[in-house]
Amino acid sequence: MINRQLIRLKVIQLAYAHASNEVKSLEDAKKELEKSLSLAYDLYRYLLLLIPEITDLAVIYYNERVQQLQQLGSTESVSPKFIHNRLAAQLDSNVELSDFASQSKTHSWQEADDELQALYKAIVESEPYKAYMTSPEDSYEADRELWKVLYKMFICDNEGIDNVLEEWSIYWNDDKDIVDTFVLKTIRRMDPSQGTNQPLLPPYSSEEDREFAFQLYTSVLLHRAEYEDLIASATRNWDLARISPMDKVIMVTALAEILTFPSIPVRVSLSEYLNIAKRYSSLKSVPYINGILDALVNNQLKDRLTNKL
Repeated sequence: MINRQLIRLKVIQLAYAHASNEVKSLEDAKKELEKSLSLAYDLYRYLLLLIPEITDLAVIYYNERVQQLQQLGSTESVSPKFIHNRLAAQLDSNVELSDFASQSKTHSWQEADDELQALYKAIVESEPYKAYMTSPEDSYEADRELWKVLYKMFICDNEGIDNVLEEWSIYWNDDKDIVDTFVLKTIRRMDPSQGTNQPLLPPYSSEEDREFAFQLYTSVLLHRAEYEDLIASATRNWDLARISPMDKVIMVTALAEILTFPSIPVRVSLSEYLNIAKRYSSLKSVPYINGILDALVNNQLKDRLTNKL
């Protein structure tokens, strides 16, 4: 699950948090990065658990409505289709998620009742939900498609949920946009034949990505002063201290990647870090960052990047 896009973001987060040039021990740095990436994987599992959590809330409302109708002597029926959603049930019984939920004592969605109530209300009032409940189709594929649509509509970019996650971890709100894509990928890959043993995405996409994470962070820590000197040389009369800390960290990390990984094309690295700048810097900063990095790549660093340009 943890791919290079997320790794770049986590390295920038940590480098920004430790704004001084002081180099901590590499062993401590490795542990810090490992913990940060592990927390991102926890976020992935918490977001998957949100689906059965909403379903449990729906069961409560379903039972209350059935009991109310019985007391009134009404012949009106209530459809249990949503609470019997097969994808939600499969996630609820998933071995990996169940183990995580039972072992995780730090947070629980039950702490966020107001946000869950608001999310449930938005879902049951939505057109996709109403269409699903009235559709004659009754299949796993329809159940899976419903949650794919609901997740995109109501969990991605959900301010209430985002606020809860930010309270749980200061980094999760920044991570969520990327992790949401992994949750949706998992929903698309869910297979009824896998039952409770449906595999989740692994913590790392590959062992190479794990090594990439530690090499990148190590390069930032060991050579930060050198990279900042390079940035200063490309800014001409602009005082380095006047560059925002986030802009500086993004450029330092970009240079660390460009100079440390000969197999990654420069254009790929530049594109990745400019996309990060679009999210975490001002609009005015993006062309400025692009200009500095482009000048360094094509001038001061040209001889060192002969095989990459």
